[in-house]
Amino acid sequence: MPSRRTTAGDIERYAGLFARRTHGMTSSAMRDLMAVTNRPEVISLAGGLPDTSTFPPELFSSLMSKVGATSSAQALQYGPTEGLPEARDCIVQVMAAEGMHVEADDLLVTTGGQQVIDLVARTLIDPGDVVIAEAPTYPGAVPVFASFQADVVQIELDADGLRVDLMESTLDRLQTEGRRPKFIYTVPSFQNPAGVTLSLERRQALVRIAKERQLIVLEDNPYGLLRYEGDAQPTLFALDGGEYVTYLGTFSKILSPGLRLGWCAAPRPVLERLNAANAAADLCSAPLAQYFVGAYFREHDWRSYVRTLSEVYRRRRDTMLDALAEHLPREASWTHPQGGLFIWATLPDYIDTTDLLARALRENVAFVPGRAAFLDGRGGSSMRLNFSGVGEDEIREGVARIGKVVREQVALYSTLTGAVPADPTARHARTAEPDAPGATVHEFRARRAGDR
Repeated sequence: MPSRRTTAGDIERYAGLFARRTHGMTSSAMRDLMAVTNRPEVISLAGGLPDTSTFPPELFSSLMSKVGATSSAQALQYGPTEGLPEARDCIVQVMAAEGMHVEADDLLVTTGGQQVIDLVARTLIDPGDVVIAEAPTYPGAVPVFASFQADVVQIELDADGLRVDLMESTLDRLQTEGRRPKFIYTVPSFQNPAGVTLSLERRQALVRIAKERQLIVLEDNPYGLLRYEGDAQPTLFALDGGEYVTYLGTFSKILSPGLRLGWCAAPRPVLERLNAANAAADLCSAPLAQYFVGAYFREHDWRSYVRTLSEVYRRRRDTMLDALAEHLPREASWTHPQGGLFIWATLPDYIDTTDLLARALRENVAFVPGRAAFLDGRGGSSMRLNFSGVGEDEIREGVARIGKVVREQVALYSTLTGAVPADPTARHARTAEPDAPGATVHEFRARRAGDR
């Protein structure tokens, strides 16, 4: 039976049955784009997609055969809600690679990192509760917080990450209003979507503030091992010792998102509540995927694979930085991430990237509009660009197509206002505080691929 569009009559028929919290639910920008970007002719710079073609198919086949031969009955059965011991032992290794030391019993395996955000929100948020998040924040967290009717207060970023000074003054204001945030949500390393990294000084300050005010911090760290330059920073969890920081990790970016395996480490009282919420949500994460991870870690050097990914993504990042310098107007700015998967670009403020996306899709290229990373309507002139999911030639072509529609918008604005556009031959790469009002633009020499 063919599907049909939802009509006004359909909405009226079921409207009285929906829970009140669903009125605030919003769709993820990535989900809305997925149907379009799956078309082969579209170059997608939108999704945070790792390049799974880098995983050898013969290795995948071999590992699945071994799981089937040695553990088929267990892999096809329900598992413990907290996760299989084999999978948790692998997680201990991954966390140790970033200087964190945990016991396997202090971990909860989840269905991807996204489920950790949902479980934390489900466990901690009542309608109207305050959550502190970055501005911009991970677009996938926006519909989660909205669905639980949180009052999300977003704190600006700059080139050194979350403005902890602004966060502290905001906490003071909320305290005078008698409002205590339930938790602080942050992506401190190679932030999604901005690409910036929280400095060591600010990490230490954030952990100190959390302890002084007894606030939970949800540290979302999918990209920490995907570093292309610079020195690694300690995680908030390592600095805190697991007292107030709840840590979110995932195999999606270092192995495969199709496994749908993430995890969290948290203070014991929090972990117990999250485990109960997890049991209510899906009983357990897929044992088949957990056995696959265990087999992979036993037989192969996972760190070597991460190093391979990092080199591939570093080249693609450099390719995108070069293409942005070539094709975007001089008024545009963008971040220079030291790792991760994303660049945050900001166009002249008279260009709305939500409208620009519709034009870009006609050129068969996609990105995530900046407003998807805010809950208050900001981000209209910004966009998130992903460089990990497609090859270097497609990155060059995709950015060229975006540049084409941007130039059309600049020319239209010039025609309507009489403004003289900047000299297109004077383009150069720049980095700015992402979407901050009155942001200072810090200039740097345009990088070329392989230029260290």
